[in-house]
Amino acid sequence: MYAYGFIFLTHLILAHALLDPNDFLALQSIRRSLSDLPGSNFFASWDFTSEPCNFSGVYCDENRVIALNLGDPRAGSPGLTGRIDPAIGKLTALAELTIVPGRIYGSLPHTLSQLNYLRFLGISQNFISGAIPANLGNLRGLQTLDLSFNQLGGSIPFSIGTLPALSNLILCNNRFTGSVPVFVSQTLTRLDLKHNNLSGSIPPLGLPPSLQYLSLSSNRLTGSVDLVLSRLNQLNYVDLSMNQFTGCLPSNLFSFPISNLQLQRNQFSGPVQPVDQVTIPIIDLSFNRLSGSISPMFSTVQNLYLNNNRFSGQVPGSFVDRLLAANIQILYLQHNYLTGIEINPTVEIPVSTSLCLQYNCMVLPVQAPCPLKAGQQKTRPTDQCIQWRG
Repeated sequence: MYAYGFIFLTHLILAHALLDPNDFLALQSIRRSLSDLPGSNFFASWDFTSEPCNFSGVYCDENRVIALNLGDPRAGSPGLTGRIDPAIGKLTALAELTIVPGRIYGSLPHTLSQLNYLRFLGISQNFISGAIPANLGNLRGLQTLDLSFNQLGGSIPFSIGTLPALSNLILCNNRFTGSVPVFVSQTLTRLDLKHNNLSGSIPPLGLPPSLQYLSLSSNRLTGSVDLVLSRLNQLNYVDLSMNQFTGCLPSNLFSFPISNLQLQRNQFSGPVQPVDQVTIPIIDLSFNRLSGSISPMFSTVQNLYLNNNRFSGQVPGSFVDRLLAANIQILYLQHNYLTGIEINPTVEIPVSTSLCLQYNCMVLPVQAPCPLKAGQQKTRPTDQCIQWRG
């Protein structure tokens, strides 16, 4: 009876589809493990009496499934619920697997490691839990891995760092612990691990110079990043904020083609001296332990946050010129040890500019509205200023 049933099923597959029988059975298992959330009708076309290569989200090359995009990709669509069936590992020609945001739960099946041709794996904004299977490091052709906004935990397998073709790794907004892996891929351009619970330091050679987007914000990372960052001269976006990084900032960092530099709320210390005029539009170095004078090279930054540090001395005159010309939109210098700024008390600050100078070692020359978090005190107590100078 079993043999007859298998023969009948084989004939049924051949009659209604040219699809490989293993792929046909895998799609059936995947369909049984998933369902539409209310308001979604993605699986309406999945009628196994017809050709599966015509199903929504199924793309074939000859008789094999090469791409599987599960769920309606339109923004705001309800998505899917259920678990990812281990049978997905039988789609051995699969090069792309995506699942739209929804309520997919459970763990990632270890059988994903059988997809030797997989190039793109994206399952974000769901409820995937457990650990990333270490055997995903077997997917030597994997270029993009996006598991962001889930409930994944444990450490990021170091095998992920050994993927030679990896270009995009997006694991933000999960519950990962442990350290940042060392990456061998020389094509890695995007690394997004923000909003996890990662700790430890980053080895000086742990990140490849091909990186363009780096976000490690909101973790518990420590140590110096001087030698790490000084090598990454292709960076165009950097967010290391809200960690426990220490040490100095490399001077050449400010000459990289960065559009947004977020280093706030760490423990960076020492002077900051760019080697040339800074062209980065947004720089946030607030809430650190940076000291010394403020470099005039920063006067070309449109949005500059240097507040809550230990800067001292006069504010360079080039800042005043650009402030009055409305070339600076935000200049936050509050909560430092600055002793003055040469600006006419009768001058009007352009309405498009936000300037805050309070809680420094100076009498405020101009009245400018500060953010509420700056507090009520206008000037730092004299004894603190004397102690800092001495």
